[in-house]
Amino acid sequence: MRDLQFFDSQQDRTIVWRNLPHWMQTGTVCFITWRTADSLPAEVQERITLERQRLLRDRGFNPDGDWKGALATLPEVERGRVQWGLFKIWDGALDLGRGACVLAAPELNKIVGDSLLRFDGDRYFLTDYVVMPNHVHLLAAFFSEETMLAQCTSWKRYTAREINRRLKQTGAFWQVEAFDHLVRSPEQFEHYRRYIKENGQRARLEEGQYRWYSKALGKVEGNS
Repeated sequence: MRDLQFFDSQQDRTIVWRNLPHWMQTGTVCFITWRTADSLPAEVQERITLERQRLLRDRGFNPDGDWKGALATLPEVERGRVQWGLFKIWDGALDLGRGACVLAAPELNKIVGDSLLRFDGDRYFLTDYVVMPNHVHLLAAFFSEETMLAQCTSWKRYTAREINRRLKQTGAFWQVEAFDHLVRSPEQFEHYRRYIKENGQRARLEEGQYRWYSKALGKVEGNS
């Protein structure tokens, strides 16, 4: 079984801020989520913003100030808890199944699943994914820091074109922004694997309405 690499604070990494933070470290397993463009309508976005502001205040941050900079100064474990809390607010709204949810169609979620596996072992090392009706979760390690964002863009561009062609429609299919989190330990890796595996069940979806994949790895060992 291939050894997995987890986040090492002593090694070089890159942080890119957009609406969400993107932490990149060569070879490190990363948990990534992206969603369809129609998955969070304006009223849901507003509720997410309010819940996020409440969580930040509860954790001692000023949501109207430089909370991102303050978050970056926290110890890794504490920072991870805050980031996971922010993510759960966002992801919980996705699981409510807003938008057209066209990826519930097996022939469409297969397009996404096949795309994720196409260059596995060549451009990246993918261990798990789930394609939900309006979003995608995956775990993968990338062979360079530049590859991660470029590959996510490539996945979304290709699948959007193919899905729009099948649906005989045009326009944006995926939201530009994505969430990603560098995995910090074998225990956290197994947590994310379970989260991906159970996502469809938590949303009470029927077989075929989501697509799940998990690579057999045996006992997971890592560098931290």
